[in-house]
Amino acid sequence: QVQLAESGGNLVQPGGSLRLSCAASGTILSIGDMRWYRQTPGKQRELAAFITKDGDAGYGDFVKGRFSISRDNAKHTVYLQMNSLQPEDTAVYYCNADVAWSHDYRFWEYWGQGTQVTVSS
Repeated sequence: QVQLAESGGNLVQPGGSLRLSCAASGTILSIGDMRWYRQTPGKQRELAAFITKDGDAGYGDFVKGRFSISRDNAKHTVYLQMNSLQPEDTAVYYCNADVAWSHDYRFWEYWGQGTQVTVSS
């Protein structure tokens, strides 16, 4: 069984920074793309950032250069550094990853439970 566990969510003032972490655990042979999504009540979940196994990254339009995604393949962990946070960034942030755990190296998609980020003065 594979699990993703996010951490790092918190209350932060506008203009502040947070670093989210997401660690995958369990029987893992390989992890493909890893992603961060966010969701606010009444809205669809939206992609904040993704990173491939080789380190190629992409970002949602709303990021506008404020976030940076990275990963540590040895630790099965993905990070999201968020700077210049604004109240509209308030959301639950979810980790998502494609993980292979069986000998046929089929990739399955997994989600974490989410971590709350609140930006408020």
